[in-house]
Amino acid sequence: MDLKTASSLHRLRLVSAPEAVSFLLLLVCSVLKRTTDFNAVPVMGAVHGVLFVLYVLFWLDAWNRAKWSLVTAAVYFALSVIPFGGFYADRKLKAEAEAAVATSRAQAAEGAVKA
Repeated sequence: MDLKTASSLHRLRLVSAPEAVSFLLLLVCSVLKRTTDFNAVPVMGAVHGVLFVLYVLFWLDAWNRAKWSLVTAAVYFALSVIPFGGFYADRKLKAEAEAAVATSRAQAAEGAVKA
């Protein structure tokens, strides 16, 4: 993998945790709306909607650059709609991005040695 792939994985990782938090907050706001007079669903719905759209866009970019299999891509998408799934995706993406950077650095060092 190259640095562009690592960058796309990093972008997806950066949005996965906030998207998970916004999803959980939206669930809490939905419960509060039905049990009290507190109604923050319109605000949290908009925030979560923007973060979810960003997640999907970054997910598509990462899928394209990392050349994920259909199963891997489906898992990362499913993690975006499961409560707490974004936190798990964040950990997996961090490991994958670090591996991509290490591979890129090793290839660059190998190319420098050959030159």
